[in-house]
Amino acid sequence: MTYTGHVTPGGEPAVRELPGLVVTKVAVDEKMANNAYLLRCRSTGAQLLVDAADAARVLLRLVGEGGLEGVVTTHQHWDHHRALAEVVSATGAPTLVGAPDAAAVTEQTGVPVTRALEHGDRVRLGDVELGVIALAGHTPGSIALTYDDGSGSPHLWTGDSLFPGGVGNTFGDDAAFVQLLDEVETKVFGTLPDSTWFYPGHGDDSTLGAERPRLAEWRERGW
Repeated sequence: MTYTGHVTPGGEPAVRELPGLVVTKVAVDEKMANNAYLLRCRSTGAQLLVDAADAARVLLRLVGEGGLEGVVTTHQHWDHHRALAEVVSATGAPTLVGAPDAAAVTEQTGVPVTRALEHGDRVRLGDVELGVIALAGHTPGSIALTYDDGSGSPHLWTGDSLFPGGVGNTFGDDAAFVQLLDEVETKVFGTLPDSTWFYPGHGDDSTLGAERPRLAEWRERGW
């Protein structure tokens, strides 16, 4: 089936096969409809989970016998790591979190952070390498992951920092909103092409090209 990026809690995962990477997207929790992403290196079978948001049994079924090279938590909010402890206990996977959010994730989950990620870091997954983009504003340590397969259309996992229609919620904090939008404009729209496909922490996917014309509108409306 053609990948559209649309998934629903309790529904089937969506699978996208890229030249070097297989992306499996699943939605968990009827109320929050969080997205979790299993990334698998096509040549080695190495797997990485992005946001063990909930429903550990669902996520572990996706992981299967292949194990995990790591679990990346995109930010510290509770709805993105409810299954982290159970997934790590079952797999022994290392945990990776943006450095400013690392202590909070450990405090909330009881899971030690194996690697605190900084802007510009690289995460190895078999023969695949992912880049780390730090995007403060939604939380101090929010991160995005980027993958470029050389096709001219990079892929980006944004957590709750960027969605179709706007940046993440900054809960009425005007300074945090400006910070987040500045970082998204500079580090994402300023460095990646319009063909970049992005995968957010909730809801459907989009491309930077579809969202770029609305940046000024987002700044003017203030959310």
